Amino acid sequence: MIDAAIHLIDHPEATADDLMQFVKGPDFPTGGSILGRAGIIDAYRTGRGSIKMRATATIEEGKRGQMQVVVTELPYQASCSAIAGRIQELVDGGDLDGIADVNDGSAGGKTHLVITLKRDANANVVLNNLYKLTQLQTSFPVNMVALVHGVPRTLNLVQALQGYVEHQVDVITRRTEFRLDKAKRRAHILEGRIKALNVIDAIIALIRASDDAAAAKAGLMAAPYEFSEIQATDILEMRLSQLTRLSRIDLETELGDVQARILELQSILDSPEKLRGVIKSEMTAIKDEFATARKCKITYDSGDMSIEDLVDDKELVIVMTEAQYVKAVPAVSFKTQGRGGRGVSGAKLKSDDIVRHVIFTTAHAFLLFFSNRGRVYRLRAMDVPERERQAKGMPIVNLLPLQPGETIQAIIDTRDFAAERYLFFATRHGVVKKTSFDEYDNGRRDGLIALNLREHDELVRVIETSGSDDIFMVARSGMTIRFNESEVRPMGRAASGVRGMKMKPNDTVVSVDLAKDDTSILMITEAGFGKRVQLDKFNVQGRGGQGVKGMKFVRNKGTAVVAAFMVGDDDEIVAIASGGTTIRTPVRGIRHIGRDATGVTIMDVPEGDIVASVALILASEDE
Repeated sequence: MIDAAIHLIDHPEATADDLMQFVKGPDFPTGGSILGRAGIIDAYRTGRGSIKMRATATIEEGKRGQMQVVVTELPYQASCSAIAGRIQELVDGGDLDGIADVNDGSAGGKTHLVITLKRDANANVVLNNLYKLTQLQTSFPVNMVALVHGVPRTLNLVQALQGYVEHQVDVITRRTEFRLDKAKRRAHILEGRIKALNVIDAIIALIRASDDAAAAKAGLMAAPYEFSEIQATDILEMRLSQLTRLSRIDLETELGDVQARILELQSILDSPEKLRGVIKSEMTAIKDEFATARKCKITYDSGDMSIEDLVDDKELVIVMTEAQYVKAVPAVSFKTQGRGGRGVSGAKLKSDDIVRHVIFTTAHAFLLFFSNRGRVYRLRAMDVPERERQAKGMPIVNLLPLQPGETIQAIIDTRDFAAERYLFFATRHGVVKKTSFDEYDNGRRDGLIALNLREHDELVRVIETSGSDDIFMVARSGMTIRFNESEVRPMGRAASGVRGMKMKPNDTVVSVDLAKDDTSILMITEAGFGKRVQLDKFNVQGRGGQGVKGMKFVRNKGTAVVAAFMVGDDDEIVAIASGGTTIRTPVRGIRHIGRDATGVTIMDVPEGDIVASVALILASEDE
């Protein structure tokens, strides 16, 4: 507000929109958030508006694995106990589902309302209903009425600040006039004292010869002295100690200071510009001493403004695990290290969980989540809750309306849905489909059909292609096919696709990837054996064939491929056995051998276990 007032002093023609560069919106002592700026803009332009406010609430996992909505800040004038009571009423009345318990732990002026959800509840749905049905979201009315020269008026931001500045001009003027009058009176007295010291002997004789104080005062005011009444009274009240030579020096010094003060005060009254400079300097001093950080955040309201207007497009790392936990981590949390460094702790995972997807993106980018059921869901990267680097993350089911048994198989990030790029799909039964990227530029909350799956089939992976890439498909049996994607014509979003690889009975596709420069294909069996094979060992053939043998199986070395990746020399893998044993190993230590070889031991799998899951860790300076 002070910055806006100073701007108005310097630019009297400023508009409300000009001042809103400084005044972002009201602040409320209880914190929370203001949703959007539409109500603020109305209030500052017209003097009337309605500001939508929302509590600060996070979705967290409780000690027993149940999800909780934890409220730490409330809208202004909302009561935590009243909200807790209202929630209980809604639950008892059947108007609010998914809530198991409400606990108000607020104390010492700090808000702490914990709403425990039922295990099958969608946390985001419950939270949105809480905003809709309780005072966790309210509207604060603005009616900027003030007395202007005794008349009530509705003021916009400019008029309110103009009134404040005019009042400050009046205050500073009257204060300066008072100080000037006081300084002039003091100078008059000092001049009388100095004049008296010059003839002090004659004045003492006059006083001693006078019958009383009144006669002495009259004598001082008469010729030849001609002191004023104020000076004469002051002289009669002077102590003898003030008649020393030292006192004269003090009087002359003080008179010089007072006369300088008079000139300064008079110049303020004579110069409107200087008077306004005093106002600015005093307001700046107040700001420097008393300014505090904003308590109430201004965030976006999806109903009335663009998200990009209020959220910085910062770099994020989206991390998702095999157990379907997801989080966003600011990219700055991963400091640059030299190759060979030990890295940093990335997430606290369950013993049998591994990181499956790592996406380097920015807050404004779209994330497309493809499920095993062939559906695609869209979120902004900024909608994924940010967590500390070591935190576990949030179950994806609390962000997306997934059905029971539905899991996310692939994540693609994009900003522009370029029509010249394609998404390439592959299913367990060997069906493939290629669709233009722009077919998926739709933000329906309940998701879209990305691939029309056939009965008992599931989506394995989605990759982004240029339209002319070579595709590798690997089956559990070790059969591998390489074909150019130009053999798959572009199809609509709801199409089923065509055969990409002919599957033997009971065989399924385990991997789909692009042929890339400076890579080889790594295959790992359920018994913990693996190998790297140069890509040129696989000839390009037409789609729809059975492919060629990519892995040979012998006794005790497994009967199925569980994972296959395109890898470079500096990549690493993490493998987890069904019993929970985990190993992390560099790809460089795995030999390049032929298609018809069995491979080398990568993981010593305990007896009775198999390799359950393998994740690729791409080489990066940003460990």
